[in-house]
Amino acid sequence: MKNSINQLTLLIIAFSLLVSCNNKKETVKEDISLFKATNTKALITVDGIMNEKDWKKAPVYTFDYFYENEKKTDVQKTSYRMLWDDKNMYLFFQCEDQFINARETVRDGAPFLDDCAEIFLAPVPETISTHFCFEVNVLKTPNDIVYLDNFYNNTKGVVKAFSPDYEIGVQINGTLNDNTDIDKGWTMEYAIPLNTFRGVDTFHPIAEGTKWRFLALRQDRNEVDGERRITSTIVPVFDQKRVHEAGLFGMLEFSK
Repeated sequence: MKNSINQLTLLIIAFSLLVSCNNKKETVKEDISLFKATNTKALITVDGIMNEKDWKKAPVYTFDYFYENEKKTDVQKTSYRMLWDDKNMYLFFQCEDQFINARETVRDGAPFLDDCAEIFLAPVPETISTHFCFEVNVLKTPNDIVYLDNFYNNTKGVVKAFSPDYEIGVQINGTLNDNTDIDKGWTMEYAIPLNTFRGVDTFHPIAEGTKWRFLALRQDRNEVDGERRITSTIVPVFDQKRVHEAGLFGMLEFSK
């Protein structure tokens, strides 16, 4: 049943991508920031520990754009790397965090209100109205959706039935949901199988030199109670509410 649902989801996505590509209003601009995922031949263990040598070869990026930060302690560093091989795309988030907090334990709930690492992917180099979203909190609770901008009558659509299998590794250096002390931070490692995009990767299949649009971001929750969180991103999006605007995404290149 799950495979049937995912196949239907991919059919919807493929149709949306085709329509988007045929009706795109904006092409690639020269000023779009470029970020590289490095090819790896190593065996990557997805455990939230960066002990494989190839991680050291990957470019290191930081999330320098902050939204809804109200306190000095709301600005906390995130370092980010990407690898890929013929089976998976790998992501590694290193997050400094004085107050580590998370509550959501139900898939497709609201892990984005917790300490959470996210990536949005559009498997083409143009600006389109459809992208895949992967949002996972430090409890390893995922919210994975397909986001459809302007789906009908100028309103967005969200496909919640998209629930692919992918690996997550997390390490926490601190005490979860206890703000009586100061934590060090946390790491999160993703391995997203390339066949997650089967059926829509035919437009721009993953290979050396392929470019996709993407946004990597972090949600930083510093209070045990309430829903306030700080968003930081790899490229500027100008407002926390605009993270799904694909025209603001950066460019991901799959490189050697």
